[in-house]
Amino acid sequence: MPRSKTNTAKKNLLRRVRRQRLKYITILPSLVTILNGVCGFAAIVFAGKGATLGPWGVSYFAMSGYMILLAMIADMLDGRLARMNQSTSSFGGQLDSLCDIISFGVAPAFLMLRILEEKLAGFAGLNPSAENFLERFIWLAAAGYLSCAAIRLARFNVENEEDESAHMSFIGLPTPAAAGVIVSLVILHQETLPSLNLIIYALPFSALGAAVLMVSRIRYPHILNQYLRGKKPFAYLIRVLLLLAFIIWSRQAAFALIFCSFAASSFGKWFYFKVIRNKHNIVSAAQSALTTANKDQIADGENTEYKAED
Repeated sequence: MPRSKTNTAKKNLLRRVRRQRLKYITILPSLVTILNGVCGFAAIVFAGKGATLGPWGVSYFAMSGYMILLAMIADMLDGRLARMNQSTSSFGGQLDSLCDIISFGVAPAFLMLRILEEKLAGFAGLNPSAENFLERFIWLAAAGYLSCAAIRLARFNVENEEDESAHMSFIGLPTPAAAGVIVSLVILHQETLPSLNLIIYALPFSALGAAVLMVSRIRYPHILNQYLRGKKPFAYLIRVLLLLAFIIWSRQAAFALIFCSFAASSFGKWFYFKVIRNKHNIVSAAQSALTTANKDQIADGENTEYKAED
């Protein structure tokens, strides 16, 4: 084919692609998704104001954490509304991921960065070289968390299926749960244990751990679809009521315990089945092979003795 005809065919293809404009979208799920992104933006704004008290007597760091929790509720509702209306679309999935990277990627990383920078500024007698090293480590933890959150969302867009039966579990720690680990620790420190600075010092390590779990292939259950959807035994209702009572009675500690336990639970199962149990099976197989070899040696020795007697 001549080059001129090839160029003409490419131009016609580009024109057809440009004509494929988005004509219809679902309004309510899209508004809830945008609310998710707005809450993430508000969390960034509050985190930038520092640890000073806000208008309701709550520090701006804690208010930033609560805005991220509100974004989690919006993120949970938009997909549910779209599936209930049978109006899931590629546009909704892309919009959801763009808002998620703001609320569960940029906002938690910036919140962790700001609260640790204020803590470092309070150390007047800190060695300059040590301060420089800590600042670089904090920036590395924040950048690593943000990068893994973006990779996790991009992978989810590629592997995602719109069928409801395919949403029973997640591959890798979901970004809202990873953000919840950081946010719950910040809220616990700001609201309940302000004198326990060990919580703040653990944030970079928690962020790096959550980052690795986000890009891992470890499966995490979908809480709503597996445990709260459909008919369940009566004991499930009692457990849910007890969990809600615990959350209402001790909000900050409950959030930290729930998010950290969820992030560590599937990793603990994976570590047990892949490392400990496999190691135990290898040792058992080796012992069985050794026992069989010893029996064969004993049998060969007995046969040799019988032959010698004959």
